[in-house]
Amino acid sequence: MRSVRCALSDAAATTTRREMLALAGAAAAWAVPARAQRAPLPLIGYLGSETPDRYASRLAAFRSGLAEAGYAEGRNVTVEYRWAEGQYSRLPALAQELAARAVAVIVAPGGAEVALAAKTATSSIPIVFELGGDPVALGLVDSLSRPAGNLTGVSSLSVEVSRKRLEFMGELRAGTKLFAVALNPASPTAGSQLRNVQAAADSLGLQLHILRASAEPEFDAMFAAAAEMQAGGLVFTSDPYFAYRSPQLAALAVMRGVPAITQSRDFPLAGGLMSYGGDFEQSHRHTGIYAGRIIRGEKPANLPVQRVTKVEMCINLKAARTLGLTVPPSLLSSADLVIE
Repeated sequence: MRSVRCALSDAAATTTRREMLALAGAAAAWAVPARAQRAPLPLIGYLGSETPDRYASRLAAFRSGLAEAGYAEGRNVTVEYRWAEGQYSRLPALAQELAARAVAVIVAPGGAEVALAAKTATSSIPIVFELGGDPVALGLVDSLSRPAGNLTGVSSLSVEVSRKRLEFMGELRAGTKLFAVALNPASPTAGSQLRNVQAAADSLGLQLHILRASAEPEFDAMFAAAAEMQAGGLVFTSDPYFAYRSPQLAALAVMRGVPAITQSRDFPLAGGLMSYGGDFEQSHRHTGIYAGRIIRGEKPANLPVQRVTKVEMCINLKAARTLGLTVPPSLLSSADLVIE
């Protein structure tokens, strides 16, 4: 009888083990589709020429555009950032890093340098650029309506309206014939902008003195030179490096007593005199929209380059009073923002 009970016990144990193995196999079978459902979120690579702080308002506009396209960072899309921290020579290597991460799309906002670095890094990953120049002239796309390659994006009128800044400064300083022009020689659009501004000066009968600066330590000497030559004002060509350093430029303009006009509203908001340029909030919002559309499956070649044609003029009347200037009513009536 003992041997029978032992045999029965062994059989029961074997059955229990079989049931446990079956249950474990069933649990594993259920676990496989559960894991498959948790696919990784789409990954956007964001290439920035500066720091997150300097890009703060632009980032907000980009995320607004993403939201319009149905995406929110951390919820249904991931964004991986690379920041050059003002050292534009680092952009090509940072773009290569993003390309190596096999991102779904690279967003390259903030000027021609960023867009060109991204283009060099990959010919297959979609790229959405944002700049103030002509993307066709820069070799980024074949045409605005049919980009053709892996790039598309947004272009504003900031570069094209550099000559208008000279015209406005000439209107403010009527009777003055000499003006200084701030130019970043490292900018890919420096040559075309200089020709544009010089043509405006010739038509207005004005004399220009070109001051070159591509690094912050050169800014003070530039304002000092404009003051020493008694120029009617300092007109900045469009360049992201200048735009992202509006507070420093505004402080130097006040310290040196130099009337100045830049492309970015950040300049008069920081205490500078005037700005005239493209609406960066619109252009950066469109980069978010296009990034979302590409994640959904649309091809850059089928997305025409967006042209943000809105330009805005901002005037700081407190700065004008400090400089002893009276702003003509014609300029005030043209301003989109007047800071009292």
